[in-house]
Amino acid sequence: MYTLRGSEIQTMTDIGKFRAVDAKDLREFCHGGNSKHLDADLTNLRRQGLIARREIPHQETAPRQLVALTKQGHRLLVATNNTPKDQALYHGFTKPREAHHDADLYRLYQRGLEKITREGGTRIRVILDSELKKNLYRDLARAEQKGNSGDAKAEIAERHGLRVVRGKIPVPDLRIEYETPDQEHARFDLELATEHYRFRNIAQKVRAGFSIYARAQDASNLRRVLDQHDLT
Repeated sequence: MYTLRGSEIQTMTDIGKFRAVDAKDLREFCHGGNSKHLDADLTNLRRQGLIARREIPHQETAPRQLVALTKQGHRLLVATNNTPKDQALYHGFTKPREAHHDADLYRLYQRGLEKITREGGTRIRVILDSELKKNLYRDLARAEQKGNSGDAKAEIAERHGLRVVRGKIPVPDLRIEYETPDQEHARFDLELATEHYRFRNIAQKVRAGFSIYARAQDASNLRRVLDQHDLT
């Protein structure tokens, strides 16, 4: 028998959608900057075996305190029916680099969410790049088995709300699906560019229709790349 507050269920929901989330970001976005409230929620969730918290080393910055659901936490969250049935939920830690990537996507999501809610969007669903790739590659593999992968590529890309760019189908880091005030289905594809991106990488993502964001420490280098090629 679990005893949970509404804020703890919301915390678990945010963690489950992104697999791993930085505790600092949970404080900022999920608890309005209230450290005591966050600490109380995380302590209770850990005590009941619903989340795990680890210090994950980072190659470029200081280690980060990341939080993920446990198997028990995942099962409980699914049972609460607190998220849409088609919303994927995750548990457990992946490799450090992938865990940091997932945590970065949570911050990226907040930027997209701000825009969507400002425009009156509702019924929001989060889709990570891993889920998009899994579904896309499955359909491409089926087409290849039938011997018509080349002809079907554009149709498959369109089916997944994507585009073929120079023979490839770029996949965004994050997709947010939502319902507009007119009750129309819409999507917002976001890409988190890093300092390692080159013009070709960025241009491909722009042509695919993605909105490009960057971490503060990477922004100046990426802006310089864009300016050199007159790409906005």
